[in-house]
Amino acid sequence: MTEEELRARERIERSKARRQKQLRMNILMCAGLAVLTIIVIVMLTAMMRRDKKPAANFGDVQTQKSDVSVPMPVVKQDLLPLNPYSRPGTALTEVNGVVIHYTANPGTTAKQNRNYFAGLAESHTTSASSHYVIGLEGEILQCIPCEEIAYASKERNVDTIAIECCIENDSGRFNSQTYDALVQLTAWLVCRYGLDSEDVLRHYDVTGKNCPKYYVENESSWRLFKSDVWEYIKKEGRSL
Repeated sequence: MTEEELRARERIERSKARRQKQLRMNILMCAGLAVLTIIVIVMLTAMMRRDKKPAANFGDVQTQKSDVSVPMPVVKQDLLPLNPYSRPGTALTEVNGVVIHYTANPGTTAKQNRNYFAGLAESHTTSASSHYVIGLEGEILQCIPCEEIAYASKERNVDTIAIECCIENDSGRFNSQTYDALVQLTAWLVCRYGLDSEDVLRHYDVTGKNCPKYYVENESSWRLFKSDVWEYIKKEGRSL
């Protein structure tokens, strides 16, 4: 093989090596771009899932904090004084449920139960309170702002709204006025905080306490109550 042929062969080999090197670089660049694209898609999807609160299923009706509302019932604010025994002023940073209670003292009014909570600041006998108390005539008193915790549901104080209901007798059953007000208040809170059926709880569901008595001892009536909340949202719910 002549010197000129050797030089030509070397040129061909160098050209081939450059093409192979460029091909490898192109493959690496494409792979890098593909990985980067996948990372960006995953991050965007995670951000969308975080920012978009899923619709809550309450029976057949879809409720969502930003999309559906029901009329707020008539509520009278009668806030407890700040004190360590019934209104500590601790921030309630998230709401993941509504807990239903009963007063267990037949014949007492919403105002009397509110005053009992307020009196704990002086008596120091226990720690107890509720965000709302519903009376025998359907009146709703707000004792604690929804932005603060109440002493009602043990470990769930930190992420639930508490509703205390007055009763007429030892059966613990709510009369029609109390019941209707409870349905309306619960429905409003469900829509306000984007909750669903599983987030409406009895005190019993949290601690095992026989509260609210009638709805612990009558499961079908509890299911009916939750169904009535759903029906109220279905009937009164409006898109925002």
